[in-house]
Amino acid sequence: MGDTKPAVDEAASEQARAKAGRVRIEDVAEAAGVSMKTVSRVLNNEPNVSPRTRTLVEAAVEKLRYRPLPSARVLAGRRSYLVAMLFDNPSSNYLMEIELGVLDACQAQHYNLMLAPLVYNADDIIGKVEALVVQAQLDGVILTPPITDDVALLRRLEELGIPYASISAKEQNRHVGVVVDEHGAVCAMMAHLASLGHRRIGHVRGHAAHGASGWRLAGYREGLRRAGLRYDAKLVVDGEFSYESGYAATNALLDLEDRPTAIFAANDDMAAGAICAICERGLSVPGDISVCGFDDTPIAHQIYPALTTVRQPTREMGRLAASELLKEVRELGSGGIVDVAYALQLRRSTGHAPAAD
Repeated sequence: MGDTKPAVDEAASEQARAKAGRVRIEDVAEAAGVSMKTVSRVLNNEPNVSPRTRTLVEAAVEKLRYRPLPSARVLAGRRSYLVAMLFDNPSSNYLMEIELGVLDACQAQHYNLMLAPLVYNADDIIGKVEALVVQAQLDGVILTPPITDDVALLRRLEELGIPYASISAKEQNRHVGVVVDEHGAVCAMMAHLASLGHRRIGHVRGHAAHGASGWRLAGYREGLRRAGLRYDAKLVVDGEFSYESGYAATNALLDLEDRPTAIFAANDDMAAGAICAICERGLSVPGDISVCGFDDTPIAHQIYPALTTVRQPTREMGRLAASELLKEVRELGSGGIVDVAYALQLRRSTGHAPAAD
């Protein structure tokens, strides 16, 4: 009986401290039986901590509901524990998946994420990013297309000594981040369409400033060549990676005297716009025209018919890019480029080419 009350008092004290928000790093260290420095190393995900010690500290953190103050962590490690994701992309589906992946990595390593919308071709983009870095005291930034290929911005970040990770950067800009073999993926998609008997395959390009637009156009052309099909410039129409641009570009393709029997759009949003344009003309997908996209974002499952597309693991790409960035933040030169696999997702929006009249 004599041992029960202190245990109850200790538990009550822990709960009271947690509710009052006054749990300190000293309390965690005492509960885990380690030094405050060891607790700090575990919280900062630093190496050279034994699994047993890490488990003890994490258990104490959870038990006490300890949440380190950002200001205290900055003073202790001279870091802000804040990274920013820079973006200017009209595809909300793509950005949301990337953001969720970045958040996964940041939360796992006790980092905060700031979202920074920009206009990639604005005259003051470098000044805005520099002000953001300085004012928020960012530890690093994650760059999404097309910002990921802004050579002047990359040079300025390097001058400032700010680590950055790129998502789907062009070959010459690949230092830290994540990439997919987009050229090979589109070649595979062209082979799929050719196997269904399609000989006139239209292409809705992405925005000209976006590196992926070039890779996907190159994959389209190479895929046609491998299938023994002639490239026809009239079958390539510019888009901007948005639903509206896919709709408009598809209407231009449908107005051709010899329209395509299949359309490959450079992302899923534009492919969804293509399906709408086709159906408004009283045509069917895939009976009259097959449609396919790229990314496998949620819209690919939400439209009818479900979209054949290239799956790049967008959320995982965000997570991996952030993980590589945080490696680079902890130790310069430790982050790298991760190459992730793609997969064709064959669904109902593609079918055999209609019989010639």
